[in-house]
Amino acid sequence: MPDSEEGVPGPGHFASGEPAAGTRPLTLKSAQPGGLGPARSVSLGDTPMRRKARPLPTEPGTTSEYSGPPVAPQTGVPLTPLTGTRRVGGPRPTGWHSNPSRSGAQFTTEPPPAAPPRQYSRPIVVGLSILVILMLTGATIAGFRLVDSYGNVKNPLAQPSVKKSQTPLPVPPNPTVTKTVQGVPDMVRLQQNKIYTSGKVVAVSCKEPAIKPNSQSAILRYYQALLPCLNNAWGPLVTKAGYDFRPPKLKLQTSQVGTEEDCTGESDTAYYCSDDESINISWKNDLKYYKDEPLAARVWMLDTMAHEYGHHIQQMTEMITASFSREGWTNSKAMKLEWARRRELQATCFGAAFLGANKKSLGLSGNKLQVWRWEAQHSGDEYSEDKIRDHGSRKSNWAWSEPAFNSADPKVCNTFTAPAAKVS
Repeated sequence: MPDSEEGVPGPGHFASGEPAAGTRPLTLKSAQPGGLGPARSVSLGDTPMRRKARPLPTEPGTTSEYSGPPVAPQTGVPLTPLTGTRRVGGPRPTGWHSNPSRSGAQFTTEPPPAAPPRQYSRPIVVGLSILVILMLTGATIAGFRLVDSYGNVKNPLAQPSVKKSQTPLPVPPNPTVTKTVQGVPDMVRLQQNKIYTSGKVVAVSCKEPAIKPNSQSAILRYYQALLPCLNNAWGPLVTKAGYDFRPPKLKLQTSQVGTEEDCTGESDTAYYCSDDESINISWKNDLKYYKDEPLAARVWMLDTMAHEYGHHIQQMTEMITASFSREGWTNSKAMKLEWARRRELQATCFGAAFLGANKKSLGLSGNKLQVWRWEAQHSGDEYSEDKIRDHGSRKSNWAWSEPAFNSADPKVCNTFTAPAAKVS
């Protein structure tokens, strides 16, 4: 067979073109077109034996000691011819001389066998089933309770119904809606206060305390015993007028020096402090007066307590605040003193109304009544050492005290509508 190329031996030949020593050329018994005959061993030690070439593992089901054919070359790539011959105990160089004629896949198309499904034991399956049933049952019960909480209303989403055993929650006010309460002007508060139309002072049948005010402690007990009488007499009227009633505090003046704002320090007379709503008693003057004139001192203590309580009525009805406001708005000293006189004369009038309503139980008759009249007629700015006209003249004091005592009605105590001459 001629060489396909120069210098390249044909199949079964070595590269030199000569048979190897001790071998002979291969001969064919019969011509086989298109292929070679069965291979024979050419080694010297293998001449008696003929071995049939083992098939390559190119088809499923065949076995071989070799690993199989190499990867087929790509189309158009030059082929590397096989060289040499098969040797005993050695590998056989093989290769693809042309593209494979098979059109099927090189490997099997059957998928690998699937792993068997995992088997769970019977107790586990039963336990999981019970758990699922319990969860579904709980969810169902919760759903029914939620639906039942809305009650039988047409629109349950608008406002949940309230059970009888539950207290309805208060509906909060609309934060965008604000109401502005118009304040009562000072003059309306002073001239049209409802305390004037609340009726007469209540007669509480309260007797004068049977306590001799001959010591500091006794003077304090005397006023403390008298205070409930004034609370019971004025409380219904203040409430009827639309104000909150609050009993005042009662304190004895001390030698502690303070400022006008904190209402401390001693004074020649008693005074009312609106900051803490307290009546402050000048017990030293009461004690001295009692040692000189026992009956006159007791009547004076009754009148003083009733007058200071009149300021407390002004405090609860907000007239004391309104009067100080009017006094503060004026720059005239004369007008400031007039506002002070209107305020003080009204307190005197309120005090006289209480004494008149309870004159029988308090024993204001006969000589005792004459003492009160004389003291009321001789109380005024004329008797003060500094002569400051801030409480009203003796004439004005009696002009407001007498009608109040006789009528026991606060309607005669509207000093803020009176002409200036009547509050001089």
